[in-house]
Amino acid sequence: MIVNPHERGWEIIYQQAHALLAAEIGFAWLPEKRPLYFMQTLAAIAQHDDGQQDLTGRYALTPAGAPANFTQLPFCLEQAQQVMKEARFQGRWRSLLTSMHLSFLYEELRGQKKEWDAFLDEQLLCQKKWRQGLKVKKAQAQYAYDFMQWCDRLSLILCRNELPEMERALEVSNGPDQVKYEVALLKNGTVRVTPWPFREKQVNLCVEARCLTQLQFSSDQELDKALWQTPVTRKEWLLQKEP
Repeated sequence: MIVNPHERGWEIIYQQAHALLAAEIGFAWLPEKRPLYFMQTLAAIAQHDDGQQDLTGRYALTPAGAPANFTQLPFCLEQAQQVMKEARFQGRWRSLLTSMHLSFLYEELRGQKKEWDAFLDEQLLCQKKWRQGLKVKKAQAQYAYDFMQWCDRLSLILCRNELPEMERALEVSNGPDQVKYEVALLKNGTVRVTPWPFREKQVNLCVEARCLTQLQFSSDQELDKALWQTPVTRKEWLLQKEP
């Protein structure tokens, strides 16, 4: 889950909803800058957080009883393995991009546990096998993953309310085209991405969220029940090209 402080308590956005927003961002990109297997790439973006443990698992609450943000959770090998298992049902391309994403997230853990190292080694071997089977170059796969990672990053900026005040620009990351992109919230409430990477002059985006007024919970089950009883709201953004 993405957990944001809110004036009424906690704003909760499921990671799967954030991933869907990332795919919508990718869908809006300029056609000439799209990666290989574009629809399969969008599927990989939309589903890269599928396989997460059920909410009523061991990681839903902080020690203080608050909803736990995904950044507060330790690496779980079983969960990473489940993510890969689900990706493989949709084919080698989604598997390749999902595996590259796991390498990007967790390669820094190498050397801490033998079973983690074995998992990371397996990803690198599988990535090579899938590239060869698909007959794609490493650079082509990297372009597609950089596209995925850029969309994921912009979605997180929006979902986590990271846009600075006073129209200050925030770097998203280098795009797959190695262009440095920045995003800013304008005084009129619209969002500007520079340089503009999208097909249309404006892009409407939204994600579903829930606002919890209860600050602490005694169990994962109590949090789960509260989330499903809380009305769903929509966070919306209008991305607009500079005139």
